[in-house]
Amino acid sequence: MSKQLYTLEYPVRCSPSILYEFLYTPAGLQEWFADRVDERDNIYYFGWNGTFEPADLVEKEVDKFIRFHWQSSPKNEYFEFMIDKSEITNQTILVIKDFAEKKEIKDQSSLWHHQVKELFHRLGN
Repeated sequence: MSKQLYTLEYPVRCSPSILYEFLYTPAGLQEWFADRVDERDNIYYFGWNGTFEPADLVEKEVDKFIRFHWQSSPKNEYFEFMIDKSEITNQTILVIKDFAEKKEIKDQSSLWHHQVKELFHRLGN
């Protein structure tokens, strides 16, 4: 079964540059996304419960987006954090793109909601 891309959006009360630090730097990611994060040669090592999952940094644009690819996933799959601005309200929007089996999207979305809630706590939102 092939996985499909899904997108989640969250309004954030902070500047794109502050948010970007939490999405790109190992120290920032470690605050909300994983128990431990190390980076060497554009490979990020995300650790949970003593186990590390390597992800390649595929592409980035400062204060705009960052895309990772889990090394254990098919080449066409990735997860991405994009920082957008609402044209109407000028509010910062965090857009998360990820892949999951159709029947697992709801559970994966719940996991992201939990992680983003932790991010908002760290940001003071």
